[in-house]
Amino acid sequence: MYNATVARLTYRALLGRKRAALLFALPLLLLVISVAVRLLAGADDGTTGDLLGGFALATMVPLIGVIAGTGAIAPEIDDGSIVYLLSKPVRRSVVILTKLLVAMGVSVFFSAIPTFFAGLILDGNSRHLAVAYGVAAAVASLAYSAIFLLLGVVTRHAVVAGLVYALVWESLIGSLVPGARTLSVQQWALASASHIADGGAISAQVGLPVAIVLLVVVTLGATWGAAGKLRRLTLAGEE
Repeated sequence: MYNATVARLTYRALLGRKRAALLFALPLLLLVISVAVRLLAGADDGTTGDLLGGFALATMVPLIGVIAGTGAIAPEIDDGSIVYLLSKPVRRSVVILTKLLVAMGVSVFFSAIPTFFAGLILDGNSRHLAVAYGVAAAVASLAYSAIFLLLGVVTRHAVVAGLVYALVWESLIGSLVPGARTLSVQQWALASASHIADGGAISAQVGLPVAIVLLVVVTLGATWGAAGKLRRLTLAGEE
């Protein structure tokens, strides 16, 4: 269920100049802010939680998910080059799974690792906040990759739709509206973080069992939807 050639092409597309610049810019900004906060305010658990939860998990992680998830397939569909890939003797489900794994790997690398190191810079992993938010960023990255890969297959405006979802739903509505928090990937990820950090350091609006179920259902559902949509995409010679 993994094709090395498809993976290599996807990595090349995601780590090209423009996308690579965006992928590096957001984590670098987080680390720069973390250093500045530590120098100006010193180590503080409350500040650490606000920065890692408010910026890293609520904004940076979904934005990186948009770049990686949509960038794994949407540009190929938009410019028509996907036909060359689909004309090869590779199952379309394998194409989707391979691209998803690449998108997940890129998202986790550029989200979870910088979040963890930002936590170390801010307070040296006091109350296990660095590890907790790092794990939350990794968990959220997996779900976001699947969601945004699906958007990349179903719409030609995947980046716009992804940005609306990331900035409006996750960063704004999902953070402020109580009822919407249950359907927020951010809150599902926070549920895992709350069980890693020392008691009371991190709170989530969703219990861990429910969060795990929703994460699995959304990730698998988005993957299945993307594979089904790509399977129905016909080439000129197939019509």
